[in-house]
Amino acid sequence: MTGSTQDTQDYAPHPHIGGRTAALRALAAWRGAAPGTLDAPRVVVLTGSSGSGRSRLLTGFLMLCETEFRKQLPLDEMDPSTVPPELPAPGVPTAEGLTAAQVLWLLADHYELNATSTAEVFAELAALEEPVTVVVPDVDRAGPVRAAGEPARLVREVLTPLAATESVRLLAEVPRPLAVELASGLADVLPPGTVQVIDLDEPEWADAEGLVLHAQTALNPDFGAPELPFTIDPAARLALGAAIGRRAGTSPLVVQLAVHCVLMAPEGFDPADESQLPTSVGEALDLHARRLGADPQTLRLMLAPLALAEADGIPAHLWARLASAVAGRDMRQAMADGMLLAGPFVQPVEQEVDGEDGETGQTGQTGEDGQRVSGRTLLRLLHPAIGDEIRAGLPNVRAAQTQIAVALLEVVPEQDWAKADTYVRDHIAGHTLEAGLLPQLLTDPGLFVHADPVPLRAAIEAVPAEELGAPARTYLRTAPLLTRTQAHATLRAALLETAFVEDGLPEYADAIHGRLGLELPWRTLWSMPVAGVSAVTVGTLPRPDGPTVPVAVLAVPADTPGARPVGERSGERSGERSGEENEAGRTAVLVHGLAGPGDLGESDPAPDLGQVMRPSEEERAAAPLGLSRGADYLRVWDRASQEVVAALISDVPFTAADLSPDGILVIATERGAKALRIRPATSAIASSS
Repeated sequence: MTGSTQDTQDYAPHPHIGGRTAALRALAAWRGAAPGTLDAPRVVVLTGSSGSGRSRLLTGFLMLCETEFRKQLPLDEMDPSTVPPELPAPGVPTAEGLTAAQVLWLLADHYELNATSTAEVFAELAALEEPVTVVVPDVDRAGPVRAAGEPARLVREVLTPLAATESVRLLAEVPRPLAVELASGLADVLPPGTVQVIDLDEPEWADAEGLVLHAQTALNPDFGAPELPFTIDPAARLALGAAIGRRAGTSPLVVQLAVHCVLMAPEGFDPADESQLPTSVGEALDLHARRLGADPQTLRLMLAPLALAEADGIPAHLWARLASAVAGRDMRQAMADGMLLAGPFVQPVEQEVDGEDGETGQTGQTGEDGQRVSGRTLLRLLHPAIGDEIRAGLPNVRAAQTQIAVALLEVVPEQDWAKADTYVRDHIAGHTLEAGLLPQLLTDPGLFVHADPVPLRAAIEAVPAEELGAPARTYLRTAPLLTRTQAHATLRAALLETAFVEDGLPEYADAIHGRLGLELPWRTLWSMPVAGVSAVTVGTLPRPDGPTVPVAVLAVPADTPGARPVGERSGERSGERSGEENEAGRTAVLVHGLAGPGDLGESDPAPDLGQVMRPSEEERAAAPLGLSRGADYLRVWDRASQEVVAALISDVPFTAADLSPDGILVIATERGAKALRIRPATSAIASSS
């Protein structure tokens, strides 16, 4: 089945695809097959080389699967074998920019699963009464950091177990190397015929006629092409389109690039000379440069920063600087004169900038002279395959990324990450990861606070654990809460401040307070890594030679080093018994200075618990701050205004909490206990990691 012109000449083509009849027939048959049909595949792996049209085909197919899009298509005029029956739309967790775990949770949300772990997601899918249909596009674009290897993780951790789940009918668009891995792995565990691989470069699925029609349509002035001798003359246009399609082999991208290059710079182009038409992405680059009288290597160096870029592309004002860094010479003049040279391969993206760009209240971006630049234009390559070609031609990708990273660091004003361009601070980690330099960068609390935690976390997770320093390990431990709460910079700073104290890195907590100029909702006073704290109580301890000392009393297991056993009715005052006294016979207590360990002095490290005086109910009611507690959250609120001044969310349950009348919060989790002095004037949300 090839989907030839003879098969389809009586039908209208799919308006978005314009061909691919054989592949559309196979996808429609997969979609329309009844669950359990023995002669129909349950899993389809759509693959092909980069630029083979996988994404376009899948987009066109999904149009046929969605009710609103179906209404806009000429279904009655199309080949019925390419149109799937109208069924409920499949779940489509797009992979672009997401981690494997995020893709899986998108799927769990779509089907409203009550899962709390990835294993439970697969188990609940398997337990559904009706089979479900899942389509996963853009696997090659998975992950917030390009060099972190997320597509492979997505295939192994999500697609493979999904395909092995009998209640799931799966269609996934996968790059060829991973498609081979996926199909071969499933062949060992699934019955024959369960998995079908559609490789768009194989003769069975290739669409030579469609490529020719694509080229001829793109050259037609009726569809936006400029009026040129070989576009306004129908015979010349058809002949040129046929030649472009013939030379492009099986690649729609090569067709697109050939047409772009010819139409953008037609001078010197001879439509009768087929040697001027490319057969690959690399040849498209080189032929275009030579036709414009430029060195192909100059074009590749111009495009190198875009090939090494993260996310949606690099800011336009940084392009020349980064190209010069990669080339090792000043490229500004070459780029000023070479927009026509690079034009067919570059796509500008206008990015909206809200009023809190980078959470600093600045709009626009910072230029190389430190002045604010209005608006924001990002530049990226027209297709990822162009980036693959450029990277493959670089002598040393790691060295190129090193040069880019250095250039990006040089444009951080005063090395203040709060003032850095959003691209620089959010994606410097991706560049340094591929350069092998990321661990050296992970010592600046300013970067931890101001960088987008999603790409920064992904980059750090890609580094072997033994290469990370203590600050990076603290960040990685805290990162799930940063992403979970979508905290802005001030709240990220608060989360990290208390995590640094917990992990014995007070100098980093002090740097957050002293250097970053942020008003945090608290200051962490101390942290004790003691396990099994079941209750905490604040109080005061009288001293014979001075004023009373505020203390925190922690109920801990009896075998805790330094703890003092609780007597049968030790510490009973006015008929009241504290939480730790209710643990009599089973627990011991640690008494800690409320504001710091030095408050108790060195002469009496284990004072008599019976001397500790707790705040009365009247004192607590008169305090300016109140405390509310849930399983994994705490809220401190201002009694006068009823406004929350600090809300703490934890990745592990709180086991105890108490708030002193003067605003020192003592909390305990399975990791230990710590004390935070709350700033009553700050209204904020933060978290305990």
